[in-house]
Amino acid sequence: MTTTSAEPGTPLDDATLVGRARDGDVRAYEQLVLRYQGPMFRLAVKMLAHRGDAEDVVQEVFLNAWRKLDQLGEDAAFVGWLYRATTNRCLNAIRARRPQADVDLDAAESPRTDLQPERAAQVSGQLAALNEALAQLTPEQRACWLLREVHGRSYEEIGEVVGANATAVRGRIARARAQLAEVMKPWR
Repeated sequence: MTTTSAEPGTPLDDATLVGRARDGDVRAYEQLVLRYQGPMFRLAVKMLAHRGDAEDVVQEVFLNAWRKLDQLGEDAAFVGWLYRATTNRCLNAIRARRPQADVDLDAAESPRTDLQPERAAQVSGQLAALNEALAQLTPEQRACWLLREVHGRSYEEIGEVVGANATAVRGRIARARAQLAEVMKPWR
């Protein structure tokens, strides 16, 4: 069976798509990739500060997820599984690159172009400062902060992703917030 929709135009939930993909439905897996490649890429590019590395990580994560789909215990756990795999691959890439590479400011999403030039320059400067500040965080703090503030994950979900309890996650996020607030003071 290759149908990926119950009714025309009705999107299927993740668990249904995962179940179908596990049964060999490539189109169902393609729907999952289309649904989650954007969030995984944004997480990876912010963690790695390099577009090419982020693309490689996301591609590896989705290929590996396809190969190991039968090892996923619960179909509904797919998204958390993706976040965990993406975060871990990014942390491994960061550890492997020591010494730290320069931040690629072009890897950030560009500021809105419909703003006036002065405002666009200010937004661009703020993004550059934020990217530099993120690069100064430990990889674990950066992962926790991004998962919470950018991707809206709960402390428990983040703990599962990074392999820490919720209290440790809260501490990492608090330290990251304090450090980022200090660095971003001039932009207030």
